[in-house]
Amino acid sequence: MRNTVFAVLLASYVLFAQAAGNEQIAAFSQGEGFGAINMAHSPRLSSAIALIYDEQTQRPLYAKNIDNVVPIASITKLMTAMVILDAHLPLDEPITITAEDRDLYKRSHTRMRKGMLLTRGELLQLALMASENSAAAALARTYPGGTQVMLSMMNAKAHELGMDATRFDDPTGLHCSNVSTAQDLVKMVQAARGYEDIQRITTSRSYTVNVSARRSLHYVNTNPLVRNASWDIGLSKTGYISEAGRCLVMQANISNRPVVIVLLDSWGKHTRVGDANRIKQWMEGGHTRTRSRRG
Repeated sequence: MRNTVFAVLLASYVLFAQAAGNEQIAAFSQGEGFGAINMAHSPRLSSAIALIYDEQTQRPLYAKNIDNVVPIASITKLMTAMVILDAHLPLDEPITITAEDRDLYKRSHTRMRKGMLLTRGELLQLALMASENSAAAALARTYPGGTQVMLSMMNAKAHELGMDATRFDDPTGLHCSNVSTAQDLVKMVQAARGYEDIQRITTSRSYTVNVSARRSLHYVNTNPLVRNASWDIGLSKTGYISEAGRCLVMQANISNRPVVIVLLDSWGKHTRVGDANRIKQWMEGGHTRTRSRRG
């Protein structure tokens, strides 16, 4: 009964704080009940939007601007991959890269050239692990019915997952009209964790693809934390366009607690990785509190 009363009071307190536009910290104990309001312990994160979601308790440990609808850049590719895998298309089917797969919108760098022949599985690997935009575009182009049908399926799946604030207008994430919230992205990460291929690919350190008898391309994971032995990462995806800043979503086990981490709109080159490491240090130090901010 005491916990129920406290929960009601806490909810009222948070609503009041949101209305006042102030930053507040609400602390949860690691047991069954709630702790007291505590302003002293929380990770100092620089990302504009951040969410640490405890998968055991199904509660946020830290929340900052989690309702803001913002561009998500290449985090999009997690949904691209899920829709491709849902269609059960043969991963060993060869696909030729065409001029249509090149990014003419932002003219982002690609190592893939017109005429290259890769399998669907290789394209999936490069799209997820190395965030290769031409690979994602080719996957969408060769989806039954083409890119527009695939985008419809991506939005339908988002709706199915309860991602009500999410919208996909392209399969790569290059368009700033691909938007979501931190809360929605937790749902997407958890859904993506149900795909063994996505787990394996997004946590791979590197991958080499043979594009001809004499030429191969070596790619590394865009998230350097997968190469850090101190991290136990179950899923990872980065993203960047100027409108979105630098983004990172991960599922990881920290101090034997499974969490989903969402970091969006990080402008410094190393901010998202630094924030992830600060979260890890905070949790390993036992300071699992919840920080809420709406701005």
